Amino acid sequence: MSAVKEEAIRLIRSLPDDCSVEDIQYHLYVLQKVEKGLADVDSGRVVTQEEAEKRVAGWPRSTGRNRPSTT
Repeated sequence: MSAVKEEAIRLIRSLPDDCSVEDIQYHLYVLQKVEKGLADVDSGRVVTQEEAEKRVAGWPRSTGRNRPSTT
């Protein structure tokens, strides 16, 4: 059995018996994202907190519906 399949089975077995399909999907998604993040760190694909803040500061502000009106 592949390591990925074994890890998925281990994760599913660790969940409560009354979990939903959505719970399983969410936990598998989070596990995948954490593993990708760790692989990125191992490969040196990281930025400092300062660099991340500079990048985010350059993003346009949201003009979504939940934004308070200025009029």
